[in-house]
This record gives sequence, structure tokens and C-alpha cells, in this order.
Amino acid sequence: MFVRTERLFLRPPWLEDAPELARAISDERVVRMLAHAPWPYHEDHARNWIAAQADPYAPDLLVTLPEERGRIIGSCGLRHQDGELEAGYWIEPGSWGRGYATEAVRGMIPLARLLGHRRIVGRPAADNPASERVLRKAGFRPTGRARPFHSLGRSARIEAPEYALDLCETDCPDDAPMRQAA
Repeated sequence: MFVRTERLFLRPPWLEDAPELARAISDERVVRMLAHAPWPYHEDHARNWIAAQADPYAPDLLVTLPEERGRIIGSCGLRHQDGELEAGYWIEPGSWGRGYATEAVRGMIPLARLLGHRRIVGRPAADNPASERVLRKAGFRPTGRARPFHSLGRSARIEAPEYALDLCETDCPDDAPMRQAA
């Protein structure tokens, strides 16, 4: 699966991406906000993550810059978590503040609809207001709930407010076949 946005190209990871992926993510400021990335992050971790990509209904795509020879600047994807479909994303610090995370998340929304999902949640770390802004700008709304997650990078449980996006608010007929998160 591939997604093209105005400035980005989201694509599946390939094993030859491991060195560049490890370079992009290996900043403690990034990893400490994620649930499934260990710190320190090494090329072997990147290879293992790439090899684990198997669910066609919950793709995890690399965020690249086409104008810079497809340089990897982050990742944006979907994951089945606790019976719901959860959005996850990160952008390397050198690319922060340019709207890339919001653009990547917005790019994944039509893909989630195409794959038959009805709802996506996002749970950013409570101490990550930038990630909360990304979700809001992409159309997610606070649910009023919070669910902690365990961060491998911090080796700690993190409080995480929940945001949700209903993919069927205006354009899913009642009889449309839609996937429920596994």
C-alpha cells in the first residue's frame, strides 16, 4: 500500500531501509513517546520491526520526502490494540514543526476507510502536547478517557488521553461492510 500526500510519500518498509530507519528514529526524544520502540534503538530493532509487518488491514508505513530521494523522516501506521484500531506515528526531530505528522495521519484516514475500518483511536503520551495537536488537526476528538501504555523506551507506564475519529460520521451507509478491529 502506498499513500501520496501533497508533500509526502508513505510506503511499506523494506529490509534495505533498516539503516536509514534506525538513523531516523534513534533519538531519545522520539523513542520515549512510543510504546513499542526500545531505547537505545539499533539497526537490528529496525530489521525486526520491518520483518514483523504482516497485517494488511493495519499497515505501518514509512514517511518519506520524495523531493529528497525518498529520505525517511518517520512512520505512520495503524495497529490493532485492545480491540480497537489505533493510529501511531513519529517524525524525526530534524523534521519537526513542519506539519509532516499531521499530513501523514490525514493521509492514512482514507486508507483506513478503504480497508473497511469504522473508527480510529490515538493515544499520545500525556506529556506530548505536539502529538495531541496532530490528532486534533487530523480531525480526532478527545473521548474523555485515558488509557496508560507501557513505553519500552522509558521502561515505564505513561498516561495517555484518548482521541477518536469516527470514519462513518457522514459517508458510511448502514449496510456497508466494515471491519472491526481484531
